Amino acid sequence: MLEEIIKYDTDLFLFLNNLGNTTWDGFWLFMTNKVNSIPLYFLLVLFSYKKLGLKKTLLVLVTVGILIGATDQFANFFKYGFQRLRPCHNDELDGIMRLVKNSCGGKYGYFSAHAANSFAVAIFFINLLKGRFKYIGVFLVIWAVLVAYSRIYIGVHYPLDVLTGIAIGSLFGHIFYKLMQLIAAKLKL
Repeated sequence: MLEEIIKYDTDLFLFLNNLGNTTWDGFWLFMTNKVNSIPLYFLLVLFSYKKLGLKKTLLVLVTVGILIGATDQFANFFKYGFQRLRPCHNDELDGIMRLVKNSCGGKYGYFSAHAANSFAVAIFFINLLKGRFKYIGVFLVIWAVLVAYSRIYIGVHYPLDVLTGIAIGSLFGHIFYKLMQLIAAKLKL
């Protein structure tokens, strides 16, 4: 059963990864680069400040910092626990997949921290800003999906790595939002 799932995951990876072409490589490299999300993060902090004020926005910043750290470390725990090679480290895929990046990254890839972090941030801020900024939820989900898919496109994650990252990131985003609400209530912010 597990071997079948891995085979389907590999086949889907090869299909999706090989849809790419040099015309789109620059866009997907842009989407996968964490630094390029900084303007979005700045905008989300600005929106938070407009909605919540300074004290609660500081709590948001601390919570999101811990959220990203927790999601990242949880991904590392899984990567070293499962030790599933990234597709770009899988010798069986050499020559039949596209590696768009200059490097492959770490040896193991289950699950995608990029996908988890982007969805954790998206879900957290969707909960935080809902009802205040029109279409913010749609924009954040599209952004998170693009970041997540970029990992398949550039050749560093299988679809199952990305889907697991999406699920775990979404769960963590929701849990950390609820925790922040509890802390804010205790601190009377």
